[in-house]
Amino acid sequence: MMLSRADNSLLGRWWWTVDRWTLVAVLTLVFFGYVMMMAASPAVAQHIRVSRDIFLLKQVVFLCAAMSVMFTVSLLTPRGVRRVALVGCALALLLTAMTLVTGTEIKGARRWLSLPGMSMQPSEFLKPFFAVVAAWLIAQGRRETNWALRLSWPALALGMAALIALLLTLQKDMGMLAVLMGVLIVQFFVSGVHFAFIGAAMGGVGVAAWLAYLSLDHVRRRVDKFLDPAAGDTFQVDLAAKAFGSGGVFGRGPGEGRVKDFIPDSHADFVFAVAGEEFGLIVCLVIVLLFAFIALRGLLRMLPEHDLYVVLAATGLASGFGMQAFINLGSTLHLIPTKGMTLPFVSYGGSSALAVGLGIGLLLALTRRRMHGDST
Repeated sequence: MMLSRADNSLLGRWWWTVDRWTLVAVLTLVFFGYVMMMAASPAVAQHIRVSRDIFLLKQVVFLCAAMSVMFTVSLLTPRGVRRVALVGCALALLLTAMTLVTGTEIKGARRWLSLPGMSMQPSEFLKPFFAVVAAWLIAQGRRETNWALRLSWPALALGMAALIALLLTLQKDMGMLAVLMGVLIVQFFVSGVHFAFIGAAMGGVGVAAWLAYLSLDHVRRRVDKFLDPAAGDTFQVDLAAKAFGSGGVFGRGPGEGRVKDFIPDSHADFVFAVAGEEFGLIVCLVIVLLFAFIALRGLLRMLPEHDLYVVLAATGLASGFGMQAFINLGSTLHLIPTKGMTLPFVSYGGSSALAVGLGIGLLLALTRRRMHGDST
C-alpha cells in the first residue's frame, strides 16, 4: 500500500498507526482458514448430501465480511470503541436471552437464532463486547476517590458477568463461559487488585466447576470421558489423534487426508486434525505460533500505554482470542475435555468469523499509535 506519511486522510492515518504485524498475522490465519475449508468441507458436504462447494463458498463470504468488519472497527478511537461496545453488549445480551425462548436447537443446545442463509450465535459477540465494557467499568472504579463509588463500578462488571454466566449455563455453553470468566479475572489481575481477590476468584471458579460437574449431566459426561475414555464415546478424539500420527512432520499432502471422511465436525471443531493429517507438524506449529503471536503482540503493545481502560480492554481482547484458540486446540489434542468451540478464522462458522473479526478490529483500534486528536 503506497501511502505517504504526509497523507492525513482517514485511510492514511490508519495505515501509519495500525499494528501491521498483527494485521499480517491475521491475514495469514485467514489464508489458512480458506485452505482448510478447501480441504475439509467437500467431504462434510458430501456426507450430508449438499453441494460440495457450499461450505467453502459460505466461508469465503463469512471471512470477507469478517475482514470488512475488522477494518471498519479498527478505524475507531478508544472512545468510539467504548460506545460501540456498550451498545453491542446490550444488544448481544438481549439476543442471547432470546435464544432461550425462540432459538434454534442444534445438537441438544439452544444457542442460535435463525437468519436467512445462516444461524447466528449471539453469545459469540458477547466475548469482545463484554471485554471492552468490563475494562471500562473496572477503570472507572480505579479513578474514583470515594470508596463506595470505587467499589460500585467493578461490582457492575461482576453483576454483568453473573447474568452472562446464568445465560450461558442455560445454553449449556461452558466453553464460552470459561473464556469470559477467564478474561474478567485477567483484567482484574492487570488492574492491580490484591492477590487475595484473585485467589478468591480462582477458588470460586473451582467451586463453580465442581458444582457444574455434580449438577449438569453434559458437563459430567465430558469430564468423565476425558478422565476415562472407556466411560463414553471418544470416536472423534480418537480419530483426531490418529490423524496427527498419520500426518507426521510433513503431512500426507493436500486432499490426501482421511479423517475428514469420518469426523462430522472436521470443517469446524476438528479442523486442526485435518491440518495435522494433510499438512503435518510444521504447518500446525506455524498455526499455533500465529495465534500466540497475535495474543502476545496485543499485550506487548500495551506496555507504553498509560490509559487503564485501553490497557484492560486490549488485554481482555487479546487474552480472550488466545483462550478461544487454546480451548479448540486443547480439545482436538485431547489435552482438555472436548468443547465445541471454533478455531478463530480457521474453523467454519459465520458467527464465529464475524465475532472474531470484530474482536481483532477492536484490538487493532486500541493498539494503534495515538495521534493528536484521538480521544480516549
